[in-house]
Amino acid sequence: MKAISRVLIAMVASIAALFVSTGTSHAGLDNELSLVDGQGRTLTIQQWDTFLNGVFPLDRNRLTREWFHSGKASYIVAGEDADEFEGTLELGYQVGFPWSLGVGINFSYTTPNIAFDGFEGDFGPIPLDGGFSGIVTPPLFPGVSISADLGNGPGIQEVATFSVDVEGPGGSVAVSNAHGTVTGAAGGVLLRPFARLVSSTGDSVTTYGEPWNMN
Repeated sequence: MKAISRVLIAMVASIAALFVSTGTSHAGLDNELSLVDGQGRTLTIQQWDTFLNGVFPLDRNRLTREWFHSGKASYIVAGEDADEFEGTLELGYQVGFPWSLGVGINFSYTTPNIAFDGFEGDFGPIPLDGGFSGIVTPPLFPGVSISADLGNGPGIQEVATFSVDVEGPGGSVAVSNAHGTVTGAAGGVLLRPFARLVSSTGDSVTTYGEPWNMN
């Protein structure tokens, strides 16, 4: 009986360890990309803590995909005259869909909570781990909404959900529980989130995340 008890305890411990190990963490740096611009500065764009939560659509339509999006985009400018950097920080998706039922596919996006954290040179060096502090509260923007016709499928369309003007050597934009829907798509919908930094002189660097399947 003692031997059987020890075996059962070992099995329970193994099963518990299996469940613990299968948990997926989305915290931390997801992806980044750097570019040396025409002035010799290094422009870095990053995506942090990206999480897209696909949910059952409230309209109960089999051609609707609905999700909530949380995450953060950060940029870093290094090099001479980094304090004088001016540009635009964009967030958005590449939307892939197999086909539609002869009608245009509509993309809708609304965020109730956007926070911008910009830094000037007086704040000292910008941390490289994304640990920016001083997020503006209440949010700089009360909300952003966008609606776009993606046309008929199949296809891959890129939609910039919002953009903000930035200046200085670094900063970040965070979104919390942004709400998105795609209607009119037959089959699954894939979303690939991206963050893009565009300088006032036209230099551009974009980083793309892993695709998320909105079944």
